[in-house]
Amino acid sequence: VQLQAFGGGLVPPGGSLRLSCAASGNIDSIKTMHWYRQAPGDQREWVALITDRGIADVASSVKGRVTISRGDAKGTMYLQMNSLKSEDTAVYYCRVTGPTLNYWGQGTLVTVSS
Repeated sequence: VQLQAFGGGLVPPGGSLRLSCAASGNIDSIKTMHWYRQAPGDQREWVALITDRGIADVASSVKGRVTISRGDAKGTMYLQMNSLKSEDTAVYYCRVTGPTLNYWGQGTLVTVSS
């Protein structure tokens, strides 16, 4: 499975951004798609997940500001982020898991700054 995440960029505090992740390859084995992020000097942290049945969950640190969703095409997902704060600045990674797979994509940088 290959993963491509995109949509990062520079956004002012209070702004919004939508990240996308597209999987290719053996996508039929994907059960859950995840977003993680890693801020400079910090450990990578889980942000949100969505299962192949559409069950979604987000971390308490972003709840109410972040929505995860699946795209119409299998193996795609989005992360809508609103009311962005400086502490949301990080490299955001997508990950897919299944009974026999666990893949990470390259990150996309989100910078929240005025």
